[in-house]
Amino acid sequence: MKLNIKINCHSSICINDVYYIDPFKITTKTNNAKIIFITHPHYDHLDMSSIKKLINNNTIIICTESSKEIIQKELINKIIVVEPNQKGKIEIIEYSTFPAYNFGHHHFKELGYVGYNLIIDDIKHTICGDTDATEELKQIKTDVLLIPIGGTYTMDAKEAADLTNIMKPKVVIPTHYNCIEGTAKKEAEKIFIDNVNPKIEVVIKIK
Repeated sequence: MKLNIKINCHSSICINDVYYIDPFKITTKTNNAKIIFITHPHYDHLDMSSIKKLINNNTIIICTESSKEIIQKELINKIIVVEPNQKGKIEIIEYSTFPAYNFGHHHFKELGYVGYNLIIDDIKHTICGDTDATEELKQIKTDVLLIPIGGTYTMDAKEAADLTNIMKPKVVIPTHYNCIEGTAKKEAEKIFIDNVNPKIEVVIKIK
């Protein structure tokens, strides 16, 4: 399985060089984004400065209503609004959403934040967003899982490993750590790797 996935930092993900999820702390202006997916409106996932470095006139933004309210104040790009448990297709990408939430703190389920399943080049990528190990995630079958391990605002490394073992992806990439204050540093990688089923390939993308 040939993958072209980059992580700038945190949960700032790029697939095939032109599809971005939650761009954050982007320093280089490329204006090459075809589609930008936003999971929720917190500053480390909806970073307008980064978005402006990536968009061009044809860039489409897919996001929740709460994120749209922020984005449309500064941009005129086409915005597709999603909520949990929706399906759609844009250009060559089939996408679906699922709820991303914590149990009783920070990211409440009723706020309607999302994670995404993206089918690109016949490979299913699951980007969890900021979430705990929810029952909804346990039901997802995927090829490539991008899962937060930082704790505090998401599940921690051990919880993420346990969830990964339930979901059984072919490849798992840990995210949402070693960046913002209050989340785990690089040592979380070892905890995660040590607890993931060795049959699942763990790929580290965060420096």
